Amino acid sequence: MDSIQKRIYETKGGTRWVKEAKQAGLHYYNQPIEEIDGKYVTFKGRRMLNFASYSYLNLLKHPKIEAAAQEAIRRYGTGTHGVRILSGTLPIHEQLEQTIADFYGTEASAIFPSGYAANLAAIPALVGRGDIVICDRYDHASIVDGCMLSQARLMRFRHNDMTSLESQLQRADINVGRLVITDAVFSMDGDIINLPEVSQLCRKYGAYLMVDEAHSLGVLGATGHGIEEHFGLKDAIGIKMGTLSKTIPSMGGYIAGSRDLASYLKHAARSFVFSAPLSPALTAAAQMSFEIIQEEPERVKKLQHNSAILLKGIKSLSFNTLNTQTPIVPIICGEDETAYRMARLCHESGVYVLPVVSPAVPNGLARLRVTVTSAHSEDDIVYALEVFEHAGRSIGLI
Repeated sequence: MDSIQKRIYETKGGTRWVKEAKQAGLHYYNQPIEEIDGKYVTFKGRRMLNFASYSYLNLLKHPKIEAAAQEAIRRYGTGTHGVRILSGTLPIHEQLEQTIADFYGTEASAIFPSGYAANLAAIPALVGRGDIVICDRYDHASIVDGCMLSQARLMRFRHNDMTSLESQLQRADINVGRLVITDAVFSMDGDIINLPEVSQLCRKYGAYLMVDEAHSLGVLGATGHGIEEHFGLKDAIGIKMGTLSKTIPSMGGYIAGSRDLASYLKHAARSFVFSAPLSPALTAAAQMSFEIIQEEPERVKKLQHNSAILLKGIKSLSFNTLNTQTPIVPIICGEDETAYRMARLCHESGVYVLPVVSPAVPNGLARLRVTVTSAHSEDDIVYALEVFEHAGRSIGLI
């Protein structure tokens, strides 16, 4: 068996691993959800409360969003048949880019086919061989991959550790491009980067700052405008990245910043130049979603209220939730198999959650990643807490 065959069959995620997990009834990945209905999903024929969704503000299937998508199809069709830089730009693409810029208080933005593609293209466009990029150790995989593709020197600081960040900035050559990149909300742990300190250190050492707001849009800040609003800051971030597939029920990613930055990315970022743009329906859906976030601020308040109830309840059961402050609440299980068993017990009681194991998280820190949305009622959360407690006690986790 050569190295490629060995990787396909024998590594974690390979054929043998998948087969054994399925035989044990502990395989939860790439499984089709048969129906999504607000706070419920139908999975393997069973209707369950969904605590594994990124639809933080419950915008999926909002009638205004669906109507906007349908109208875009009627007007423009289902695709563009051309890349943005040539014949693929539509007026609604430019409208969405201006809406994103206005939402974040920047001059302009550029939208990409996905959040992953935004990081994968923007980072190599901003730094290259001879430059330095400094990342939090827990940054999303798309950030890491973008850094590797850039061929810039990658330096990492300990997670949310400002002393470690300053040490790396002090070591970085001041005669080359220096870019600090961090998540706003860390998708596996649910904690928030110390933006006031990060931005202050970047100013002190003359480094650019890029922040990935994939899980902070609609989540942080009194009106859901993200991490700057959360901390009461303005213009602390030079390069703001985000996605259109979590709080926003569409697809795509974006970079927001100066007008010069957006123009440069539209001519130099490879996944913008060489990829088909968002379809008319997805673009219109995203546009309407931003409008609804502005029009219905009660969704953000409900989400934050629910987050506080869930986190307080899970902590009261003596689960390890790390340092989360957001709707993402990890229940640390330790070993992978413990997380699988915990998930199975929750499913049996009608609560849909999923296990996250290595290499997505460090070995020994497998978890259930529980997410709450504005769709849940307090009774839903109380029931889920009862299920978590029963499952945790059944397997000796608490």
